[in-house]
Amino acid sequence: MTKNTKMAMNLFALVAGMVMLSYASVPLYRLFCDFTGYGGTTQQAKIAPTKISNREIIVKFNTDIDPALRWEFKAGEHEHKVKIGQQALTYFVAHNLENKPVTGRAIYNVLPYKAGLYFNKIECFCFTEQTLQAGQKVDMPVSFFLDPKMLDDPEMDDVTTITLSYTFFAAVD
Repeated sequence: MTKNTKMAMNLFALVAGMVMLSYASVPLYRLFCDFTGYGGTTQQAKIAPTKISNREIIVKFNTDIDPALRWEFKAGEHEHKVKIGQQALTYFVAHNLENKPVTGRAIYNVLPYKAGLYFNKIECFCFTEQTLQAGQKVDMPVSFFLDPKMLDDPEMDDVTTITLSYTFFAAVD
């Protein structure tokens, strides 16, 4: 094998590896964010913990909507005071303003970003796409809790308020 052939094969392998890494970067980044709570990504849980602290956190709710999606979308309440470890339930309201069925998808995050690791959702409309019939208005529940491990993290000592934010977009086929 000549020196040039060996160099060409190495360059081809490098380019192929870079292309494969670029395709894998989005799922790997999502996995990283889900695992670490980076960027305000919340966690998902099946049940709430049994340990409930006396420390209370105010959870505020924010809603946004993509202008291309003709829905109204708002929080059922502006904020909810919750004890760390306590399961809480809130609702969001969506209303399809179109005269045809429309499917939407919600993305979410929490602020401050460092709280994402401790914000756990048990049930959420954001786990699946939502299809609303023409003119339909629905209440969509979110069941959540703040993980008691938050109490052991000195970085979380200054957190008194967490904002849970949702943005609805039209679902893409």
